Amino acid sequence: MSLFDLTGKVAVITGSSRGIGRAIAEEYAAQGARVVISSRKQAACDEVVAAINAQHGDGTAIAIAASISSKPDLEALIAGARAAFGRIDVLVCNAASNPYYGSMNGITDDQFRKILDNNVLSNHWLIQLVLPEMVERRAGAIVVVSSIGGLQGSQVIGAYNVSKAADFQLVRNYATEIGEHGIRINAIAPGLIRTDFARALWENPVAEARVKQATPLRRLGEPRDIAGAAVFLASDAGAYVTGQAIVVDGGVTIGGTTI
Repeated sequence: MSLFDLTGKVAVITGSSRGIGRAIAEEYAAQGARVVISSRKQAACDEVVAAINAQHGDGTAIAIAASISSKPDLEALIAGARAAFGRIDVLVCNAASNPYYGSMNGITDDQFRKILDNNVLSNHWLIQLVLPEMVERRAGAIVVVSSIGGLQGSQVIGAYNVSKAADFQLVRNYATEIGEHGIRINAIAPGLIRTDFARALWENPVAEARVKQATPLRRLGEPRDIAGAAVFLASDAGAYVTGQAIVVDGGVTIGGTTI
């Protein structure tokens, strides 16, 4: 059996109706997992489920819409996943938001709270919700999709970067607490990935050229580039990895140039 095989595993992936989350769900399904697709809009989730089930068989994927800003929504998401599949082996906290671009000196309290609530607190809620069954089984894998922004400063997405740095510490701290129960938790730190979420950073040809020049691999990342790391962390291939932040950025953070 391949170290990357996920046959028999059940994975919940937030923000999986598009972009990085969808790519992770598709690769998990390709490796044999059953997946729960979740984002705010049910119709968008249903579309992804239909595509995955058409490729891998009915029952491979289900859709449960949920807003990461709502704790009751997330409780319903986890309960629904258990009701459908009986267990949760892998949690991927991918959904995030960034409602503000500009100097941190100009951000409102509500905007800052929304970023911290959606990008940090919601991950904490989800982890709390899946931990009891993982502790009972003494097995489980949790993946938090952070960002290289958590390793850098920025003149326009500073608050977002603060939240992503907090995700690194969330992972480290949980890893020290739950490792004794056989549960692993890690973060992925993507660089600039060609998604709708990051469209403002790459849709301008001049800006895109500048980003590529600052990237040793000389290209932007694609969602599937992140999915590979997520498969590694969820599978036996990553069985001895916990508390880490795996940077997947084409080499940006080693190049001495920031985006």
